Amino acid sequence: MISKATQLGIPLRPHFKTHQSVEVGRWFRELGVDRIAVSSLPMAKYFATDGWNNITVAVPFVPQHGEMANDLASKIELTLTASTVNGAKEISEKIFENVNVMIEVDTGQGRSGFNPTNFKGIENAIELITKTNNLSFSGFLTHAGHSYKAKPSEIELLNAMAIFEVVELKKRWINRFPQITISYGDTPTSVLASNFDGVDELRPGNFTFFDMQQSSRGVCSPSSIAVALVCPVIAVYADECKAVIWGGAVHLSKDSYLLRSGEASFGAVCNVNSDLSWSSPIDGLFLESVSQEHGVVRAKNSQLLRNLKEGDLVAILPAHSCLTADTMGEYLVLGEGMVGTMRKRT
Repeated sequence: MISKATQLGIPLRPHFKTHQSVEVGRWFRELGVDRIAVSSLPMAKYFATDGWNNITVAVPFVPQHGEMANDLASKIELTLTASTVNGAKEISEKIFENVNVMIEVDTGQGRSGFNPTNFKGIENAIELITKTNNLSFSGFLTHAGHSYKAKPSEIELLNAMAIFEVVELKKRWINRFPQITISYGDTPTSVLASNFDGVDELRPGNFTFFDMQQSSRGVCSPSSIAVALVCPVIAVYADECKAVIWGGAVHLSKDSYLLRSGEASFGAVCNVNSDLSWSSPIDGLFLESVSQEHGVVRAKNSQLLRNLKEGDLVAILPAHSCLTADTMGEYLVLGEGMVGTMRKRT
């Protein structure tokens, strides 16, 4: 991703909400990355303690975090996100330190952000920001999250349409604010699309690890997925073509993806090697369901389970690596040892 951003001539601002680890973050820094995005002010504070001093909180401002934002902004270059007029008002009233503010635009995901044709609302938000001396309107931010449900053949057009909408907004205000930029990024478009004209920084996150949601849609291959959850087998019912693992929603989340058969899967099942690395996904096995602590592995035939017994280990490639990483709290990096995250359990 760093190579692609370099070739495009666009700075990379990776979203660290995927790995949530200062140690993993240092791998990025060693390769020249000097700016990051996060999903909360506590996460910004966590990474700031490890020397990151250019951080964008790419989630709408949480008013209850005003004191934390002011403290952090007195130490680093902090960018907050306004996604409504009232959100901009909250920033203007609660932030007293120098802070950059980006206006979030909804380019198709339908989650948060201004409709790109809501010029009046955007103008009102900009006015609230610019009338406050310590705030700087720094541009438009968007996440084309609808790309996660698109086919690879649809990505280029989806990408072009999303970028077009924010570029048009930038054109509308750039004469008044020549410094404004466009922050854009999601993993499917950042991996598969080729044209990012008008974008001033790329902001993907999931590419760090990838997952089965990405793999099932052709964004990556299973061999590109960098995290797996190693789970003990706790019950085997070969005649019923199922096994149960200790690995449920509290470990993997309840995100899923669709198999080619149309069935929902919560993870791909792999063999575990002696060094805790894992094999390619086992054809005919998938994680059919998860409850709090249980995961039910379904087999296409009973023979696939004949050699599996209680106490064996299997590796699950997660449906959504960001959520699985958040629940795990730390990683075993093969050949190196344990690496903690901000969620590390005690």
